[in-house]
Amino acid sequence: MAKNRIPTWLALIVGAIGLLPAAILGLSAYKSVTAPILHPDPQQVRSVTHSNPSRKWTDAVGRGRQIMRAGLTQQNLPGLSVAVGVEGDIVWAEGFGWANLENQVPVAPDTRFRVADASKALTSAAVGLLLEKNMLNLDDEIQVHVPEFPKKPWPVTLRQLMAQVAGVTTDHGGEAPLSNARSDDGNPAPRCERTVDGLQLDDFAERELLFEPGTKYRPSSYGWVLVSAAVEAAANEPFYAFMRTRVFEPLDMGDTTIDVWTEAIPARATFYFVKFGLAGDTRYGPKSARQGDYSCYAGAAAFLSTPSDLVRFGMGISSRLRQGFGAQGGKLLKPGTVQQLQTSQRLPSGAETGYGLGWELETHPLAGQPTRMAGHGSKADFIGGTTYLMTFPERGLVVAVMANISFADTKSIALNIAQAFAEQGRSPARQ
Repeated sequence: MAKNRIPTWLALIVGAIGLLPAAILGLSAYKSVTAPILHPDPQQVRSVTHSNPSRKWTDAVGRGRQIMRAGLTQQNLPGLSVAVGVEGDIVWAEGFGWANLENQVPVAPDTRFRVADASKALTSAAVGLLLEKNMLNLDDEIQVHVPEFPKKPWPVTLRQLMAQVAGVTTDHGGEAPLSNARSDDGNPAPRCERTVDGLQLDDFAERELLFEPGTKYRPSSYGWVLVSAAVEAAANEPFYAFMRTRVFEPLDMGDTTIDVWTEAIPARATFYFVKFGLAGDTRYGPKSARQGDYSCYAGAAAFLSTPSDLVRFGMGISSRLRQGFGAQGGKLLKPGTVQQLQTSQRLPSGAETGYGLGWELETHPLAGQPTRMAGHGSKADFIGGTTYLMTFPERGLVVAVMANISFADTKSIALNIAQAFAEQGRSPARQ
């Protein structure tokens, strides 16, 4: 009898293993039961528009509204905002849900959201302007412009940083404030007055590279802090001033600015994080995002904007989105520069990364035709906002969708809206 008896320690281990699935199921049930339903009825979702959509696109706008309301309710998001541009004109802009849940402030077309990772596309344009003036060279080592970045075992170039193949470490996610640097009194560090001050983030500049540059693709926000510092050095003026005068103002992006949480910025949304952290499921409900200083992230993630401003940017970048700009094509950059920035990079194996120099590059079937997309999104940001900007140059179509909570799937919403407009405007793609 004694020989067949299971030792107590083994029985405890077996029992604990058996309880684990039950605990997981119990936690999931708890999350579901306690999740607040922010918008119970899609048809009752509050929306705001400042101007009537183009009558030409009535059907597409009607479908777009259904898509926005469905996305808002199915994902249990506080608020969403959308803008669509066709052939150089904004034909629809509308906000849905709440910019601030506590006071039920509605989202409007001019509500400002965090651009987050999509900021990289804006910064890419700044590099393009400096390339055209021979003030930057993509194959220069980054220390040419940012000598504060220590030399590594391999050279690190501006091109590699923009292509996200440089091997530079990045933030680890989570809900911690973006600026990990601390002042002497232990409080969060103040705003980075110079872009190069962002090298203090997590001491990333002192860390070893994760791999030999050029051999792997791995997104890095810290790498784009270095790109921003190179822009500031080459332009010989503060990064944010250069962005404002050379990118935002020429494209009439009056609602785009740097996000400084200590300043009262008009029409800024309230930002939320998912209730159960890195589970990353917005259906569990929101909680207020922690405050932190974002200025040190510069062109990697520090901008506030609206979908309308992002659409203006997309239209101004593309050389095929509006007629009347003459032989130079796009309003901001030459066609050759845009092509250089929006060409997928290759690894030594010959495999394409699907990423250019600050642009995500994909092909999607729109209205039954494979269509090239150049854009940028923020996938699982922990800063209380999610954005997706899509441009379809051959169709003259730009879509931007923004949310005020982390982990929102703005990409699928933007793609569905692009589909609605492409299907209404069935016409041969321009060559």
